[in-house]
Amino acid sequence: MARSILGFILLFVALVVAQVIIFNHLFLFNVALPLVFIYFIIKLPVTLGINWTMTLSFLLGLTIDIFSDTQGMNALACTIFATLKKPVLRLYFPREEDLTDPEPSIKSLGLAVYMKYLISMTVVYCVLYFTIESFSFFNPIRLLLRVIGSSALTFSLILGIDSLSIRRNAKRL
Repeated sequence: MARSILGFILLFVALVVAQVIIFNHLFLFNVALPLVFIYFIIKLPVTLGINWTMTLSFLLGLTIDIFSDTQGMNALACTIFATLKKPVLRLYFPREEDLTDPEPSIKSLGLAVYMKYLISMTVVYCVLYFTIESFSFFNPIRLLLRVIGSSALTFSLILGIDSLSIRRNAKRL
């Protein structure tokens, strides 16, 4: 138990540092912004209560907002995102009892289900974040381009991070 809590604390810190120092400065084609820090919320165990999930997500978003000067946009988007985590997972994996591990990953869900879950979650977060950021639908084509570009970039990076952690764990066995 203490080992998993320490692991999540380290993941929280590592993702915040990586987002603030590296990924906030990668704005590809003035459209795509990688939002890799949402991997922490995606990785939270399914068995964790909704209150804890929302609190940790809010703290993650607030931390990113403090260092990125985004005035609460990430905190709001992360909190809404946390409430949508279980319903989206139930779309692709209806029974939580069948999970081999309570943390959603390639290993516990299988590659196909995890990829569907991951792309759904990244699109949901990007829609939330960029809609909150623009606060209007004045330029819907730019909004759509930012959502699609950021979703694709974030999906690719998170899938790469998760596959690296699977390979690392497989080598230990």
